[in-house]
Amino acid sequence: MTRKVFRVELYPLDCIQYPMTPCAVPGCFPLPAPPLTTPPMFGFLKPKSKEPAPTDETPAKVAVVAEVARVAETAEVTVAVESAQPAGGWLSRLKTGLTKTREKLGAQVAGLFGMGRKLDEAFYEELETVLLSSDVGVTATTHLIDALRAQARRDRYTEAAQLKQALAEKLTEMLRPIEQPLDVGTHKPFVIMLAGVNGAGKTTSIGKLAYYYQAQGKKVLLAAGDTFRAAAREQLMAWGERNNVAVISQASGDAAAVMFDAVNAAVARGIDVVLADTAGRLPTQMNLMDEIKKVKRVIDKALPGAPHETLIVLDANNGQNALTQVKAFDEALGVTGLVLTKLDGTAKGGVIAAIAHMRAAQNGKSGQSAARPIPVRFIGVGEGLEDLRPFKAAEFVSALLDQTQA
Repeated sequence: MTRKVFRVELYPLDCIQYPMTPCAVPGCFPLPAPPLTTPPMFGFLKPKSKEPAPTDETPAKVAVVAEVARVAETAEVTVAVESAQPAGGWLSRLKTGLTKTREKLGAQVAGLFGMGRKLDEAFYEELETVLLSSDVGVTATTHLIDALRAQARRDRYTEAAQLKQALAEKLTEMLRPIEQPLDVGTHKPFVIMLAGVNGAGKTTSIGKLAYYYQAQGKKVLLAAGDTFRAAAREQLMAWGERNNVAVISQASGDAAAVMFDAVNAAVARGIDVVLADTAGRLPTQMNLMDEIKKVKRVIDKALPGAPHETLIVLDANNGQNALTQVKAFDEALGVTGLVLTKLDGTAKGGVIAAIAHMRAAQNGKSGQSAARPIPVRFIGVGEGLEDLRPFKAAEFVSALLDQTQA
């Protein structure tokens, strides 16, 4: 019995044309294209032609070499042009990430503040509707409207266009109290515990935070404390390999034991920042909320005073529901900071203004004095490693209203 052996050659993915043509990918020099009579698929099953292959002196070989040289030269020019173009900065990516919110809030605001529009009660009612539809929240919306009314009376404005800049200033003033960058230099190691509901983006945020702190010259360690979700440990290990960061994990499924080992390892290795992942849970799952309280107590036992920062990761798509999550986790853990993710996929970016007034609203109902709002430490506007950055009020408002920042 005769056995046929077929040989399949693999080329870089950039070689996407068939029949094969020369390309500029380094190390990729495919053979000349087969005859056009060969079918595009399964052509390798056909018997090979018995015609002799062209020698170095044949016109076909000369044509292939010339084509390779031409394409390579073109590729070099293309690469040079692309490298000369500056990459988009953070403000540019922030504007892109807030496109959906800006199209809903900014476009309607621009229409309201058009030339010739009078400052009357109908104007303020429409502005209130626009703000509420962008999940700014009742308390924050009322605060903004009252502030704009007061300025219009004080400066004797008669047209809406005169208040446009005032809106940006008042919104920036409202968000500035939650603009508090996280200082990880106060302790060594500085332990950051991240919590939140399922699917908020905790593990991905940890990977991006590891990249962010490594870029600052910090030694980072990851703790795989999410022992409930399938493949959560593997996902965090993948981020560790991507950032060249050690990951402490266990196969036993005890999150508290993982945290204890991670903190001790960080102390022994001279680590600067420990990023502790935890399992996602709903605030209504009391048994899981008790479990995360235990995890925090174990971290404090391993290193008194830790965790030094308790971050809640919020999905911006949840809108006003995010406030309920913050309240529940704050009561259980004492939240010290927030990470707002997925702003690029929602038109509810105005929820950040509601967060700024959340504690003030709660204390106002109870008759207590206004407490310090929970700061937003980081915001995420994309899937890239550099798309998670510290929150800055002026940049956020500038991108939200599509203004040119001074």
